[in-house]
Amino acid sequence: MPFYQKRGRIPTKRHIQFRDENGNLYWEELISRGGFSDIYSNVYHIHHPTSLETIGEFKKINLQTADHTHRPHHIRTSNVESTGDAISSRIPLFFNSDLVISKAHVTKSMDSLYRNGHGDEVLFIHSGSGELKSNFGNLNLTVGDYVVIPRGVIWQITVNKSMRILVTESSEPIKTPTKYRNQFGQLLEHSPFSERDIRTPKFSKPVDDRSVEIEVKLKNGIQTYGYEHHPFDLIGWDGYYFPYVFNINDFMPITGKIHQPPPVHQTFQGSGFVICSFVPRLFDYHPESVPAPYAHSNVDSDEIIYYIEGQFMSRKGIEKESITYHPMGLPHGPHPGKIEESLGSEETNELAVMIDTFKPLNMTESALDLDDEKYPYSWIKS
Repeated sequence: MPFYQKRGRIPTKRHIQFRDENGNLYWEELISRGGFSDIYSNVYHIHHPTSLETIGEFKKINLQTADHTHRPHHIRTSNVESTGDAISSRIPLFFNSDLVISKAHVTKSMDSLYRNGHGDEVLFIHSGSGELKSNFGNLNLTVGDYVVIPRGVIWQITVNKSMRILVTESSEPIKTPTKYRNQFGQLLEHSPFSERDIRTPKFSKPVDDRSVEIEVKLKNGIQTYGYEHHPFDLIGWDGYYFPYVFNINDFMPITGKIHQPPPVHQTFQGSGFVICSFVPRLFDYHPESVPAPYAHSNVDSDEIIYYIEGQFMSRKGIEKESITYHPMGLPHGPHPGKIEESLGSEETNELAVMIDTFKPLNMTESALDLDDEKYPYSWIKS
């Protein structure tokens, strides 16, 4: 994240001796991106962070493409059979070489620690509450939160109230939109959100436990490791690299005299995809405006929309936790009657997350099992 943070105690300079009151050296660890040439944080441990004791089992993950026709889809994810913690409950629905989109119905707290070694993650909290504990500190989680967790961060989630989470795993860094940042990384004046809206970790006392298990996610599975000391034994850190939270309700929508295209709703970007937030907003104010979106053929992207709540202005038959998937190669737009229904309307109360990918998505069998096969024909007037 492109703004500086500091927590706990740190030395006056990087890479110099830093000791406790008994003269023992603290262990410095650099966590960096881009081969020492991108954003980073320096963290300071009580114990050596590389004290590996055991190498456990490797649990293979094999994402398989379901055999499906090229057509629009309506996936009712509220019916997904999912229980467990924030990792074991994940049910992959869509994927390509850039990302994996999963749904998780989180019913219990995590017992072990977790680290994604090959990807960044965005967790969207649709319902429930909990706490993310990490080596950088803790973050309270509530409805509407986007939880951005860069790769390499060690974390676990404890559950206060069962959560339903939309998970996006990215092969490359998750960033705020380039068009909303200046050359120094600061969010611009016309950005729909600012650094004031971003919650950063609350530092807590070092955890000085022994013998802890960490599950590390890799491209094709999860490897378990046992360490001599707990990785949350930090006495301080500083830098630009840490997990953070942004709540969708803090997104300030950009509106106009006529209908604004989806890019104005962009919230995050990854390599090969964007994440957008559709939030309650006033409609257009041209005297002959058409609030509902026009039909469009976005020939370079697949479109995923995850419906949170409210009345979505362009669709019929959509419910909470529905996902509509419109692949590139086909036009899509409002259902019959929705354009006429929108005329004269002054506002919408819709709340939804959109993910546009610039490579075709693969569907899993789990997604197809939840698919409404009649959805492609729902544009025919009955």
